[in-house]
Amino acid sequence: MLHLQAPVGQDLPMFFLTTGVLFAFLLLFESLVRKFSISGFLLRKVLHLTVGIFSFFIPVFFGSNFYPVLIAAIFLVFNGASYFFGLLRTLDERNPKGHGLETEPRSFGPVLYPLAFMLLALLFWDGNIWILRTSMLVMGVSDSLASLVGGSLGKNHIANMAHSRKTVEGSLTMFVSSFLLLASCLFLFRDAFQEGLEGAGALEILFFALLLSLIATAVEALFSRGFDNLLISLAVAYVLYLVTMHDSGYLAHFLFGGLFALLLAFFSVRVKFLDNSGASATFLLGTTIFGIGGLHWTVPLLTFYILSSILSKLGRKRKSRFDLVFEKGSQRDAGQVYANGGIAWIIMIAYSLTGDPAYFFAYLGTLAAVQSDTWATEIGTMWPNPRARLITTMKPVPVGTSGGVSFPGTFGAFVGALLICASALLVSVDWILDYGIFRSFLLIGFSGLLASLVDSFFGATVQAQYYDPVREKVTERTHSRRQDGSLVRNRLIKGYHFVNNDVVNTLCALCGSALAYFFSLSM
Repeated sequence: MLHLQAPVGQDLPMFFLTTGVLFAFLLLFESLVRKFSISGFLLRKVLHLTVGIFSFFIPVFFGSNFYPVLIAAIFLVFNGASYFFGLLRTLDERNPKGHGLETEPRSFGPVLYPLAFMLLALLFWDGNIWILRTSMLVMGVSDSLASLVGGSLGKNHIANMAHSRKTVEGSLTMFVSSFLLLASCLFLFRDAFQEGLEGAGALEILFFALLLSLIATAVEALFSRGFDNLLISLAVAYVLYLVTMHDSGYLAHFLFGGLFALLLAFFSVRVKFLDNSGASATFLLGTTIFGIGGLHWTVPLLTFYILSSILSKLGRKRKSRFDLVFEKGSQRDAGQVYANGGIAWIIMIAYSLTGDPAYFFAYLGTLAAVQSDTWATEIGTMWPNPRARLITTMKPVPVGTSGGVSFPGTFGAFVGALLICASALLVSVDWILDYGIFRSFLLIGFSGLLASLVDSFFGATVQAQYYDPVREKVTERTHSRRQDGSLVRNRLIKGYHFVNNDVVNTLCALCGSALAYFFSLSM
């Protein structure tokens, strides 16, 4: 829980000193940018690194979190004003892409950096202050080093990763520096460990540092525009807290789950189920689900992943005529992983912090929803001579049209949802058995089916649909490519630009989880 402690009188001089030093650094770097034309990007990363080290030592000098939180709030407001009004070039200059030849959109990093410290100080100052110190050090130092190395020395770009171009050199720097810092902190703070890490041996701690470094590296690779400043620190803090709060056997369980998720991600890229961004997102999702939830939570997720991935690859020749209609192909990216698994991910995190079994039904509901939606699309397009009707008017539409439904697709959606429930029964989940097998099938089956119909409704009403002037057909794609390779922007004819297929899938997943959760409580 967020907790702001009462101010300590002796902290007041240190508050003024710390605030003054940080503003002095800002003014010094700003003068270097304006008078000597030194790169604002370079100085911002040096400031990023320096504040990360400084944040590591702040708890040593303050008796409560009141003034540190106040300092973070001051810079949150100041940096936000600088972002919107362009007060400081050091904070507002755009990041370079690749080798500095291009620029990417302005970063929210200067705003999210103090927000990250504020949240961690409110969460962990009582009893787990070492988690705050470790998380801020990794984010501050490793992320800045990764940006510096990737921006100046990076030559090998990672395909299909984030909106900003990530490099092998930058990600390797992130991994190595994170590992060295995490291993050092874990050994340094061994006396402060509780439960899960208290009896861990040196080898276990090193393996844990390796896994946590991979998590931090995946987060840094996936997120850009400064959001990694917030998410790296929160991800590291969450895992450290979770492992610390459980018994001594939990660490080995979490390490095995992380290893399994890593192998699954590599396998998925190898067989072209996922691209690089999708594999990274799957590693993060899988580590959370496999490492925390164990077999009961793992089997339903694997059921969705394996069956839906195989189904997406089947009938490729028959479905090829729809490739230019759908926004994305069968090789999933991070956006699709978030859309299909993001709600399940959030539910798993909520369960790990509360232990409420109702979240398990919500988890099955969201997996049933995305499996129903996937199966409805795949079976509906593979079926010989299918006939589809628009869900809002029941008028015939071409198969593959957003919002179109067919009997084979709807039947496939219901079967797909039932298989999610069956997978939970396969591993004898007590909550399912206590609730009743028949009732569970009804609950999960209809939650998935209804959510897939909601997906079709949104697809017919608000999802963006475009007219492709090259092929003269309706498509979900924003651009088309001519035979000469040039891109043509397609014309929006229905829906809203920001409502793409991933947004609709996310709404479908959210609907399935909500239906299963609330009906499990009422039935």
